[in-house]
Amino acid sequence: MDYFNQQSERLKYRKLTEDDIPSWIEFFIDNDRLKYLGMDLQKSKEILAEEWIKAQLGRYENQGLGHLAVELKDSGDFIGMGGILPRELNGNKEYEIAYSLIPNYWGRGYATEIAKTMREYGSKKIDTTRFISIIDVANIESANVAKKNGMVVLFNTEYLGMNVDVFGI
Repeated sequence: MDYFNQQSERLKYRKLTEDDIPSWIEFFIDNDRLKYLGMDLQKSKEILAEEWIKAQLGRYENQGLGHLAVELKDSGDFIGMGGILPRELNGNKEYEIAYSLIPNYWGRGYATEIAKTMREYGSKKIDTTRFISIIDVANIESANVAKKNGMVVLFNTEYLGMNVDVFGI
């Protein structure tokens, strides 16, 4: 099972490249959930997209994991990102199951499909006692995805200046 070349029922996952930056800009348009990401929203959407993707390329090189591009199998449309992100949280090494979709693709079950795919991969390939998802307490939609992925709230903390629930399984 290759982390950088996975598939699920409706989706395929691959490494991001800098060529994905123009497509990722769409994530930052008409997205009322950006406030849940702990990003500097004073930056342009172009800069935010570039920084996000370049951060993943660095993760690939340094950690062997990171957000992957998520595409629809039937059309090849780039719909978002999902993956396993190595994190340090409260002094502990953790593995976060993360997902972010372009707003046009919300509400179709794709985030849940991504989360379950990453949980399945991680449970087979990563030696850890748990997986987490770090979710702003006000982000009900992402919390629902975590719950559908079998996660429960483990604790509440501050992360990137936000009040978050840390879900885990």
